[in-house]
Amino acid sequence: MAPTATSGLFSWLRAASRHERQTLVAGGLGWLLDAFDVMLYSMVLAHLLVHFEMSKSTAGLLNSLTLVASAAGGILFGMVADRVGRTRALMASILVYSLASGACGLARTIFELGLFRFLLGLGMGGEWTTGAALVAESWRAEHRGKALALMQSSWAIGEGLAALVAGVLLGLGTVPLGFGLTLPGWRAVFLVGVLPALLVFWVRRSVPEPVIWQQQRGGALGARAALRRLIQPDLRRHALAATLMNTATLFGYWGLFTWIPAFLALPVARGGRGLTITQTTLWLLIMGAGKWLGYVSFGYLADAAGRRRTYIAYLLAAAALVPLFASLTSPLALLLVGPLLAFFGTGYFSGFGTIASELFPTEIRATAMGLTYNLGRAVSAFAPFLTGFLALRYGLGGAFWTTSAAFLLAAVLARLLPETKGTELR
Repeated sequence: MAPTATSGLFSWLRAASRHERQTLVAGGLGWLLDAFDVMLYSMVLAHLLVHFEMSKSTAGLLNSLTLVASAAGGILFGMVADRVGRTRALMASILVYSLASGACGLARTIFELGLFRFLLGLGMGGEWTTGAALVAESWRAEHRGKALALMQSSWAIGEGLAALVAGVLLGLGTVPLGFGLTLPGWRAVFLVGVLPALLVFWVRRSVPEPVIWQQQRGGALGARAALRRLIQPDLRRHALAATLMNTATLFGYWGLFTWIPAFLALPVARGGRGLTITQTTLWLLIMGAGKWLGYVSFGYLADAAGRRRTYIAYLLAAAALVPLFASLTSPLALLLVGPLLAFFGTGYFSGFGTIASELFPTEIRATAMGLTYNLGRAVSAFAPFLTGFLALRYGLGGAFWTTSAAFLLAAVLARLLPETKGTELR
């Protein structure tokens, strides 16, 4: 075990073992590139509405389809990870979401776009489940919250990269391919999403399985046995509480952040705030900085003050900030409040991987994390559609109020979970 560093904000990271760092890089890069591919849809959403002549409710439904698929993928890959290993399942999930993202750039109809988004969702759900289990099982208890928070923070970086790439390519209008051929900017944006597949080669070569999983490998449970273990009395209550909490949390997140790029970019007459492409890109990058700080700070606070208390505080702050953000019309005000909303409205995600990994034993850890997180995600898939539907009558700002209620409910449900700070994995 690596020695414990004594000072410095990132001293714990410098003192980590090589294996700890490798797993954190693998999980972080996988999640970063997952966010990159997922965010591309939100960035080109205004263009898709025009090109495919879609309504807002249809656009929301397509994103809901992705979330349903991600729920299935998270559950499926969680079971696979318990059987064949965290790194193998991680590689498979990265390949799936990368190739599916590139395929979105070739879609000719709404049906084809929906199919490719469904496949992307399978990989997206699988990446979080396998990556979080990999990192949680590789890090010591005193730094597990910070490590998982740093992994989670890569989501904000991935979204920022997506905003940059989309901003450049959409700004060009059409992208030259050579030989007199051009490609619409939104198609080029999706095709860039295939690049994360290259990460698989490094993971395969450099990232070993966690020692605790290798020790438990002979006792790995099949899917049915894992489910039976999960509903036994000592785990059932925790699994139910975590699932309900995630349902509310994810409902708030996807209902809000799926539509924020469109909320900023659409004309005022269509319920948006009328920002230019350049402004929208800059505003989203600054919000991304707020997200990153929220993710990372959560880990420090959770390791110091406890997981549950920090989780609830973030959710309550998010519930209060959503109505304020939704009511703003000034670009400057949106720029000032947006990072705060992003800080609290996403930072709590760093907590669930830590809490869930400490609630469940190794032989079913990935399965349990996949189920409790992704069953909630399946229900939350209705959120983007509901936001789009309500926006037809109340505007996007009015529709965002439902996400505030979801954050508040999640904070109440989080009280049902025990405090897990300092837990040694078993």
